[in-house]
Amino acid sequence: MKWIVGLGNPGAQYEKTRHNIGFMTLDELAKRHGIDIRQSKCKALVGDGIIGGKKVALIKPMTYMNLSGEAVRAFMDYYKVSLEDMIVVYDDLDTEIGRNRLRYQGSAGGHNGIKSIIQHTGTQTFNRIRMGISRPEPGYAIVDYVLSSFAKKEKPMLEQSIQEACDALEFSLDHTFEQTMAKFNR
Repeated sequence: MKWIVGLGNPGAQYEKTRHNIGFMTLDELAKRHGIDIRQSKCKALVGDGIIGGKKVALIKPMTYMNLSGEAVRAFMDYYKVSLEDMIVVYDDLDTEIGRNRLRYQGSAGGHNGIKSIIQHTGTQTFNRIRMGISRPEPGYAIVDYVLSSFAKKEKPMLEQSIQEACDALEFSLDHTFEQTMAKFNR
């Protein structure tokens, strides 16, 4: 089984914020394939389904961003799933909005959700899709920026980024992550 973890914060006040681009992407993927992400288990909302003939679990941790690793660890331990079958989708300040970067390892780069996953899994080696949200203007606090909504002019790039991430996730189910990186990293 493949399992896809979208990072974000629970609650209506965070729904459309930059930090929730991982949740937005999972919601779009779920919509494409008629999967309901609302089963509460392992400190997360989970949706099970079939995409391209493959069994998948779509997971939205409900622990708040900084504790995302707790939900990942709980899911791993309960379902005895392999870390090699996981893909994490999250926001990235160092990538411009509208672009995605796929990687299979690396440091947290200051991202507290990834830091938590590394801490709870004991490794930096796991598949990920980093979705660009760009950096704020100088003087704008990072915490305020990631918890702000996307500007109207950014919406087309946001939509493109979400669609491309979903395409990459679908492709990854039938291909190695290296092949997926080669196709979707531009």
